[in-house]
Amino acid sequence: MRRPMLQLAVALTLSILMQTTSARSVAAQTSLLEETVSFSGQVLFLETGVPGLVIGAVRDGDRAVFGFGETERGNGVTPDGDTLMRVGSITKVFTGAVLAEMAAEGEIGLTDSLQQHLDGTEIPELGSRPIRLIDLATHTSGLPRELDRPAGPDDDPFATLTHEAYLDALSAGVQLFPAGTGGLYSNFGFDMLAVALEKASGKAYPSLLSERILDPLGLEDTGFAPRDADRLMSGHGFDGEVLPDIPTSPAMVGASGLYSSANDMLTWMEWHLDDGDRPETRLLDHAVFVTRDGLDPAYGFDESGDMDAMGLGWIVMQQKGNQPFILQKAGGLQGMFLYHAFAPSHDIGVFIAINQFDFAASAQIAQMANDLIAQLATR
Repeated sequence: MRRPMLQLAVALTLSILMQTTSARSVAAQTSLLEETVSFSGQVLFLETGVPGLVIGAVRDGDRAVFGFGETERGNGVTPDGDTLMRVGSITKVFTGAVLAEMAAEGEIGLTDSLQQHLDGTEIPELGSRPIRLIDLATHTSGLPRELDRPAGPDDDPFATLTHEAYLDALSAGVQLFPAGTGGLYSNFGFDMLAVALEKASGKAYPSLLSERILDPLGLEDTGFAPRDADRLMSGHGFDGEVLPDIPTSPAMVGASGLYSSANDMLTWMEWHLDDGDRPETRLLDHAVFVTRDGLDPAYGFDESGDMDAMGLGWIVMQQKGNQPFILQKAGGLQGMFLYHAFAPSHDIGVFIAINQFDFAASAQIAQMANDLIAQLATR
């Protein structure tokens, strides 16, 4: 569905609902959110033709979640808010939140060099600019998108993605440009950020993430292995084939290793929209650290909406027309494409997941989420 059609679908739903409900009552607001999310999800599911889709939104303390299709093509099981799924690169903003928390507590510095937090590995400096933690978190480190490594076996493609391989590459000098001068989306960089956080805290990164973010927020379904395999959504490849669930390598926990559910993702966004809990952490986590202007290159950021700036893993989209300031992050792994975005000043967030690799569908879910935020944001 083209962008004008998506916008028309959202606007038409809102127009009809606002004429038939009292926007002043709490019940009507909840009904409006549910109807809008349900309609938008149905439109997306029918237009994309994916096996399954989950959509959810939070607004002013209310939430709505709906599932369509099947968790695996042909199994007859409709996904819902408790369905588990790989969230891929959405993992990065959780890593950014750990960095924000530790920086707010004075346990680590945003401008610490990566070198400070590595034992026995010397990192060559390109252009006499050390790689800093803030460079890793904003994709401005100059590190490549992926680690150049031998292919793993078909039943464990992540087997060759190891800490040792990462450190060997770092010591050999793999930067593509001096740190801080350009922007290049990098899984390599975020996996290294997790290593630095681990070294600074003295704790294994999965335990650190649970202690600082997951447990305090009550995100029981979010972690580096599925909590309940029976609830796991199967990803599908570009040709529609079911892809196996491959265990997360310990080396990919910073960039892409998490599983979660729509309900957990909405709770995560509700925390970001709550002004009360840990304001110092949230202040750092929502800050704009690097603007696009002046970055050379600036590549790999625009698949889900034009990047104007970078936060701690967050893609920042500045206010434009009816669209408010948005922080967003997409993910994709093992046949799943996902997108979540929220408007901090308008108390609205949206999460959408589909279980098939389809680039056109991935762009559609991001556009629908951004349009929903623009339509629902209180002005």
